[in-house]
Amino acid sequence: MGRGQLLRRIAREVLGEEVARKLWGRVELIGDIALLRKSPDVSIDNYRVLANELLRRLPYVKSVWLAVTPIKGKYRVREYVHLAGEERSVTYYKEHGCVFKIDIREVYISPALNYEHGRVAKLVRPNEYVANMFAGAGLFSIIIAKYSRPKEVLSIDINPKAYELMVENIRLNKVEDVVKPVLGDAGEVMLRYPGRFDRVLMPLPELALKYLDRAVYALKSVGYVHAYDFISCEDREEALRIAEDTYLSKLRELGVKESKVVYSRIVRSVGPRYYQVVLDILIKK
Repeated sequence: MGRGQLLRRIAREVLGEEVARKLWGRVELIGDIALLRKSPDVSIDNYRVLANELLRRLPYVKSVWLAVTPIKGKYRVREYVHLAGEERSVTYYKEHGCVFKIDIREVYISPALNYEHGRVAKLVRPNEYVANMFAGAGLFSIIIAKYSRPKEVLSIDINPKAYELMVENIRLNKVEDVVKPVLGDAGEVMLRYPGRFDRVLMPLPELALKYLDRAVYALKSVGYVHAYDFISCEDREEALRIAEDTYLSKLRELGVKESKVVYSRIVRSVGPRYYQVVLDILIKK
């Protein structure tokens, strides 16, 4: 049984079918912290009941928090209310053999990107120069450094708390010789590196298209961009078509000599007719 199904089953048992139907069902696990998201018509008191039941039934969970806002602000974090268990927001999260210190209130993280972290790392070739424009706590950057053989990974984030966590995670995973953390606006930072990188990651959907010109500026004459974006449309195939048309059109506007989407996929559905997509784009300037 998935964790979303478990949450709804618990709700049916202790709160009734009417409440269970209203729940946003997914439970996200970050280390030993469970994260729930508030549905508009379900009270926080009801979520406290559910949280205590989760603690009882999932002994590896030590703390449960409720997201009461969407992701917001330039640091892209949610507001959380503590529901049950240990009142701490810091945990250690493991992925692809790496360990990451995370504070859920200070930095955005999504286990839904687990597959993407590994997929992109496998694409990186020996001695590549890689830039991660929106690095957060450093997951993409560190996993690439650990499992590929890049020459350097420039790892940028504007959030001071995320930067602090990234620096600590670089040390925890012993990749200080490869991953170079930078605190700052990625759009400004990339202007310091004309024609330097073989590969640029843009895992922030809200800014990927806006900052595409900076990624191209910092690419070598031939290189790859991995762009993540949100697309609103009727179905998954249409989402991929819209994303591809949008990015290739933008690259033509930027005067790129040749560009080609060599891979695309739906990363996840983030709402009704609302999809997160990724495009791997080969660019020849």
